[in-house]
Amino acid sequence: MNVYAVIILTALLVEFLLSRIADVFNLKELSGTLPKEFEGFFDAEKYKKSQDYTRVNTRFGYVTETFDLVLILVFWFAGGFNWLDQFLRPYDLHMIWTGLLFIGLLGIGRMIISLPFSIYSTFVIEEKFGFNKTTVKTFILDRVKGLFLSLVIGGPLLAGILAIFQYLGDIAWLVGWGVVTLFTILLQYIAPRWIMPLFNKFTPLEEGELKDRILAYADSVDYPLAGVYKIDGSKRSTKSNAFFTGFGKNKRIALFDTLIDQHTVPELVAVLAHEIGHYKKKHILTGMIISIAHAGVMFFLLSLFLTQEGLFNAFYMEEISIYAGLLFFGLLYSPVELILSLALNSFSRHNEYQADRFAVETTDAPEAMIDALKKLSVNNLSNLRPHTFYVFLHYSHPPVLQRIKAIRRIAKEE
Repeated sequence: MNVYAVIILTALLVEFLLSRIADVFNLKELSGTLPKEFEGFFDAEKYKKSQDYTRVNTRFGYVTETFDLVLILVFWFAGGFNWLDQFLRPYDLHMIWTGLLFIGLLGIGRMIISLPFSIYSTFVIEEKFGFNKTTVKTFILDRVKGLFLSLVIGGPLLAGILAIFQYLGDIAWLVGWGVVTLFTILLQYIAPRWIMPLFNKFTPLEEGELKDRILAYADSVDYPLAGVYKIDGSKRSTKSNAFFTGFGKNKRIALFDTLIDQHTVPELVAVLAHEIGHYKKKHILTGMIISIAHAGVMFFLLSLFLTQEGLFNAFYMEEISIYAGLLFFGLLYSPVELILSLALNSFSRHNEYQADRFAVETTDAPEAMIDALKKLSVNNLSNLRPHTFYVFLHYSHPPVLQRIKAIRRIAKEE
């Protein structure tokens, strides 16, 4: 094993070990005592069910992540990457086509192998805890549509990146960075109109108190909307959510039908005020700038390691290629991704507190925001007391009890 193999193997094992340690801490933190803050929202049976849900998902995650780790290690040390490369080369296709097949076949193989786990998660775990509404037809169609999008969107993008690094030499990383940046921005406009409707039905919110209150609030904080939509989230799950899509004048609000059914109008306005807070506090813009800067660093480092012989030797490759180099660099870059994810999660949790403050200050309804958070936690069987290390490693949002305490402090300041 050379230095590249040691770095990649160490990163894979360390990340796996950290996740397992966090899981153990998280399970030990589970308590049979319901927090006083949630009295009247969780009954004893529901609270026990939420803890059982955490236990089952944690153990299932251990199985799936262990399987993933073993799979990649076996494929790696059995020379699987080289075998696939040598299988494709005799067809004497252009490098770009060979690269698309190499990466595509690995992706399809991974999807097929992971399919039983997805089926079990959806039709056994989610079904057991009363969340699943996905039919077999919807499940199959979702995967067919996802594969179709990968081919028509991901395929050309990957082909473009391969061509850029094949033909543009020293400036390839800069051009590749620019192409991916433009693609990311363009996707913000395309996704709400053409991609998301492939999976869910977006219906304009009917006239009534809810729509009037949402539009009035958006107007009060100078947040123009292109539309307010109800999304049929109930076709897949009883869990609820809300999100914003689009840029500029194309901004839209999408409310899950389950969210509308489970919350009062003031609570829904508070939830939306929180989401608008992310825009007003420039969290979306900041996140995009960080993402673009990160992509630039990644493309520059990619240009340095893409054709390093040692990297290919680590995976027992007989020949150097740009397409295999993309995959191997992704694994080599994983320690940076882990550290970056921890920093970004911390930054995200900070932003959530800011968005909560914006919602409370602009709606003057802290209890509505608190009740909305409580109902979301109950309806989604959230873990009310996650361990600090688990939060540090995985959470992009602060634990709900911490958010509620912060909201109450804000309310006292008013």
